[in-house]
Amino acid sequence: MIHFYKYHGTGNDFILIDGREILPEITTQQLKMMCDRHFGIGADGVMYLLKSENHDFEMKYFNSDGLEGSMCGNGGRCIVSFAFDQGIKKPKFKFIASDGEHFAEILQSKGKIKQIKLQMSDVNEIDTIDEHLVLNTGSPHYLTFCNSIAHKNVFEEGKAIRYSEKFIEKGINVDFIEQKGNYLFVRTYERGVENETLACGTGVTASAIGAYINGSAKFNRYQIQTLGGALTVSFQEVNNCFTEIFLEGPAEYVFKGNYKL
Repeated sequence: MIHFYKYHGTGNDFILIDGREILPEITTQQLKMMCDRHFGIGADGVMYLLKSENHDFEMKYFNSDGLEGSMCGNGGRCIVSFAFDQGIKKPKFKFIASDGEHFAEILQSKGKIKQIKLQMSDVNEIDTIDEHLVLNTGSPHYLTFCNSIAHKNVFEEGKAIRYSEKFIEKGINVDFIEQKGNYLFVRTYERGVENETLACGTGVTASAIGAYINGSAKFNRYQIQTLGGALTVSFQEVNNCFTEIFLEGPAEYVFKGNYKL
């Protein structure tokens, strides 16, 4: 029997398990079944909260396909909220994830919702493929700027890019971006989930950096709308190197329960 908690960050939802004392043995297939929205709990991914000698905790993330994933920005905010709720009562956190060290701050707490500011990894390498920007913000992203994305078939178009010859082996996340100054509307096809999600934290981070590069006017802070809600990304840029990248948005506790493997 697995004791779990459910959180979401702008609709990007996760199953969280406290593995600091006892880490349950869950197979890839069992993780996949837990994330199934018809036969399991339902989620975009699973996260373990683990002990860390030099940090407040370690974050271990699995996509809904049951395989260990790369960094997840919305998940990072959710696990900070979870860590606080599980007894790590601090306003600021330092934790380790697959892409390295992260810092986070709880800006506001009201009921089940916390507003959290999360520092993301620096971005020093930006590639261009067929006039599209490709960059890694903890997870790799392929950026497509569009005039309108409200009616775009993100699943089909994103899937075609993700499974194209160049990306089929390792996969890539595909972001469709509508830009008006420092206001963005972003929709993302996520590898590992293999579908569009309501929001993607590393995706909006990549999109903001891409908008800075792509836009005629330069901003250090972008307001971003996703299908699941609003997020903010800020950063500093020197010689095309992006540092002090912060993703800000909500993390909300949904429910808890027990799941029989």
